[in-house]
Amino acid sequence: MRSLWDADESRVLRLPSGRLLRGRGHHEPFPSGATPDFAVYLLGKRPAPSKWEARWVLWPDFWLPKDHDDARDALHEAWLRSEEERVEIACAGSCGRTGTALACIAVLDGVPADKAVTFVREHYNPRAVETPWQRRYVAHFTAD
Repeated sequence: MRSLWDADESRVLRLPSGRLLRGRGHHEPFPSGATPDFAVYLLGKRPAPSKWEARWVLWPDFWLPKDHDDARDALHEAWLRSEEERVEIACAGSCGRTGTALACIAVLDGVPADKAVTFVREHYNPRAVETPWQRRYVAHFTAD
């Protein structure tokens, strides 16, 4: 089995299944240590190419993804790949969009949608999921 994220590393979220995902601010200096195998970038404009496989989801700051189906597909891929790969979820500041995406991935992992924001705030960042519409997006995100 390959080495995944260090569960004690800052901004690494452990899901109930044991899968690990790292949240990151895309505009922050890159952390030392391991690099992702796969990343989902939640940004208002296309990011520069990375050295690892990545998907871009058009998601303006403080809002919701422009294409909900594309976002759902990207988050589902991130969840699937996190079982055996280092997966990173990143927006500009690592809080609102990243927290929202991590909460949705937590729903895919079995956390009830009405508990997912609280789960991510407790285990990732107390300020995660910044706006009322982001909270509603998570509340209506389903694992089906």
